Amino acid sequence: MLNELHVNQIYRNLLHGQWVESTSGKTIAVRSPVDDSVVGHIQAMTQSEVDQAIADTKVALKTWALRPMSERADILYRAADLLEENADEIARIMAMEIGKTLPSSQNEVIRSAEFIRFTADAGQNIEGETISGDKFPGGSMNKLSIVTASPIGTVLAISPFNYPVNLTVSKVAPALIGGNACIMKPPTQGAISALCLAEMFRQAGLPDGVLNTVTGKSSEIGDYLTTHPGINFINFTGSTKTGRHISGLAGMVPQILELGGKDPAIVLEDADLKKTAQLITVGAYSYSGQRCTAVKRVLAVGSIGDELARYLTLEVEALKSGHPMEEGVTITPLISSEAADYVQGLIDDALAKGAVLLSGNRREGNLLYPTLLDQVTPDMRIAWEEPFGPVLPILRVSSAEEAIRLANESQYGLQASVFTNHIDKAFTIANRLEVGTVQINNKPERGPDHFPFLGVKDSGMGTQGIRYAIEAMTRPKAIVVTIRPELVNPVEDTPVTEGQGESEIS
Repeated sequence: MLNELHVNQIYRNLLHGQWVESTSGKTIAVRSPVDDSVVGHIQAMTQSEVDQAIADTKVALKTWALRPMSERADILYRAADLLEENADEIARIMAMEIGKTLPSSQNEVIRSAEFIRFTADAGQNIEGETISGDKFPGGSMNKLSIVTASPIGTVLAISPFNYPVNLTVSKVAPALIGGNACIMKPPTQGAISALCLAEMFRQAGLPDGVLNTVTGKSSEIGDYLTTHPGINFINFTGSTKTGRHISGLAGMVPQILELGGKDPAIVLEDADLKKTAQLITVGAYSYSGQRCTAVKRVLAVGSIGDELARYLTLEVEALKSGHPMEEGVTITPLISSEAADYVQGLIDDALAKGAVLLSGNRREGNLLYPTLLDQVTPDMRIAWEEPFGPVLPILRVSSAEEAIRLANESQYGLQASVFTNHIDKAFTIANRLEVGTVQINNKPERGPDHFPFLGVKDSGMGTQGIRYAIEAMTRPKAIVVTIRPELVNPVEDTPVTEGQGESEIS
């Protein structure tokens, strides 16, 4: 099913329904973080080819935007079915391309198919509205506004390495159901998995040019894409540094930016510490901590520090590290040696400043074994910086008030968790945390995908979540009907009292 994507492991780009090679003649090797083997080669597109891809969407938009919602939905349903049918093959590619475990890769593909189906459902359930003029003071029953949703144009979807299928689907599917066209820009690591997704939409019957893909070096086409006058909306997931850069360049182009996080888990003294430790461990170390919603620090309140640290140590030491294809593995090699170096630097800084090592601090190439640090203090980098790796710091605080203060002093505001057996305490703390989402007695996580997903401060702007994303990538269009034009004053634009004639209007 995926054979048309590549020739001899050279993957091409989708342009007007065809898989084509770049005129540059250049490709970029996608190397596995697991063993440095070449998974495949992707095209290094030129700026003129970016122009062509965007121009092609403008032609396709003219007819796609006029397609009935039911027809757009049918194509999305077929794409979801095809994605499920090819889940095992795409998951195997993903496991080697980004080092994600095979079960997690399979789950990502299946979840993405479900996302597409729900998006098709949601699109068909979004209704317009009619507004009577007499609802506004001094208004008239003579006017009626019919409000519908119109596509915003060409959407640039930029996805990250860690969820190359799901975080591409979360941008593309809502854009398409809203009648938009898309330019898909995947990361180098993860590009092949994302191109497989594009093939599913092509096979599903998406009209030529509605979805085009762009791959290449960010230094050559990155800024060119985000400042291109043909781009009408930017939907980006990635680092805060890159998000700020894009936002500064894009100016008035509307955007959704899903950026970094430093998600705290606040654990109160009345929490079930054993269960809490289990949830925190899953939240912190799944996919080696390479998740924006990973638990990135524990704020242990009061006297529970020793007991919580003991439970966490038991959980962390039970984690299995190794190859993503091995059964039962949680910790796999990080995406690059640079990423591993950065995480190791955070660990070294904390230990040099007095943190206590409870587990880990072993490294084999890009593979960092799960590391747990206790007695971490605010002067350590790990207390504030996002590691994007398998390390978890425990900060001991004297009160819930101190925990709230430390949580809110972060530059990030994505998610937070509060663990307690008292719901009133949970809501009191939740209402004071400066984040997009607070999880009560659960780890931070994305989804279910129809829930709003957003960050504040340096964690982003705009709201993901299926309905919210559809609404963001469409705009209201109002058509005002004057029911009885003869009753409108042509000078003052005010209604004429029933029974008055033209000669009576002064």
